Amino acid sequence: MANHSRSPLAGGRLGGRSAEVYDVTMDLFSLPEHEAAARAPLAARMRPRSLAEFLGQERIVGPGTVLRAALERGELFSMIFSGPPGTGKTTLARVIAAETGARFVQLSAVSAGTADVRAAIRGAREARSLDDARTILFIDEIHRFNKAQQDAVLPAVEDAVIYLIGATTENPFFEVNSALLSRCQLYRFETLPLGLVEEIVRRALADPERGLGDLPLRLEAGAEKLLAEVSGGDARVALNALEAAVRSLGVQRGAEPVLVRLTALRDAAQKTPVVYDREDAHYDTISAFIKSMRGSDPDAAVYYLAVMLEGGEDPKFIARRMIIFASEDIGNADPTALLVAVAASRAVEFVGLPECRLNLSQAASYLALAPKSNASYRAIEAAAEEVRRRGNLAPPPHLRDASYAGAKRLGHGAGYKYPHAFGGWVEQQYLPDALRGSVYYEAICGAELDLAGRLAELQAASGEQRAPADRGAAGPGSDVAQNEEDT
Repeated sequence: MANHSRSPLAGGRLGGRSAEVYDVTMDLFSLPEHEAAARAPLAARMRPRSLAEFLGQERIVGPGTVLRAALERGELFSMIFSGPPGTGKTTLARVIAAETGARFVQLSAVSAGTADVRAAIRGAREARSLDDARTILFIDEIHRFNKAQQDAVLPAVEDAVIYLIGATTENPFFEVNSALLSRCQLYRFETLPLGLVEEIVRRALADPERGLGDLPLRLEAGAEKLLAEVSGGDARVALNALEAAVRSLGVQRGAEPVLVRLTALRDAAQKTPVVYDREDAHYDTISAFIKSMRGSDPDAAVYYLAVMLEGGEDPKFIARRMIIFASEDIGNADPTALLVAVAASRAVEFVGLPECRLNLSQAASYLALAPKSNASYRAIEAAAEEVRRRGNLAPPPHLRDASYAGAKRLGHGAGYKYPHAFGGWVEQQYLPDALRGSVYYEAICGAELDLAGRLAELQAASGEQRAPADRGAAGPGSDVAQNEEDT
């Protein structure tokens, strides 16, 4: 049964107005505030209470930023916070309420519905009319609200009845209505640097009121660094692991100091979290993987391969992208690259996970180390642009099919020179008359230079020259160049 009296759970003060924090889903049988706070996890107890205590996200709320300046003046506007877990989204929303003296109403889209949203808006209207109070409606996991539920917030945001702060671990452009996005400032939170996670751990160890500072603890050398590394930039993971390790030791106030060993912390952490969703991380990581191979960095390529595999990516998808890469970015500079990529793809189907990661690693490192050429890609793009511009021009008569009855009366095949009858190569026109002498494929490096050199020698001996075609389609600023940059 919900308690719609919405009793304050926490508070701050700015300019004489209390910043009240509410939870509209609080149960009637909830513990008293002081007892609930004492039993809260260490990560919850150590939440920063002011901007001075808030660590990280300098690009969002650091000195000189628009948001920081607005908060210092007590100004509010609606916002969407997106980013990985444990990076401070909920904490910053609470700090904003404390700094501006606004009421803070929190909903979780996991359990709340449209009725809860309307109740929160109704309470905000009452508070504004009775006390001229401003209300921040914080909706955690806002991406879990459907379109109708998100639309229910729009009028109140438009009329400034509430100031919405939505938090999501997903890409808001995929999961939040465009109408709502257009009314909110969008802030992207990044994972915390390891140094900041270490500082958060040290604060928890030193704080006797909210942290572990009143316990007789000694940490083995390197403990803060270990917690930061296993956290994956998520401060909550680091603090939870620390608290679990301390609890397992049964440390008592006033007792002899207890040493918290690295093995206990590592066991408490179990496994570094891999944040890999099917949208942002999926596209960002495969992009980094491809660009690392293109940049000839086998270490980065294998790292991003591991990120995808540990995150549950389909290995067949990775293999397909490597096949494309082998032709697009290596091509005939090393013709073996395509064979390696196709073989890896076949191995994925034949062997499966987890062993096929070895095949993928071998192929990724080979592709990264291979010489790079986008000549094949540029050639097909330039030829396709020619077709789009001029249409499919007819082949010269001597190249046309002469296998059917009556073809010879049309002149098809007349004058065709069979190259094998001339030692494997003979001077002959292959392109349509209007494109004679055009060049689409231009060798860049590696084995393709040897192949192109052989052709050039044959052409020089016969006096025929290959004149480069109009490559405007592949010039700077063109669609071809843009596609190369975006791939």
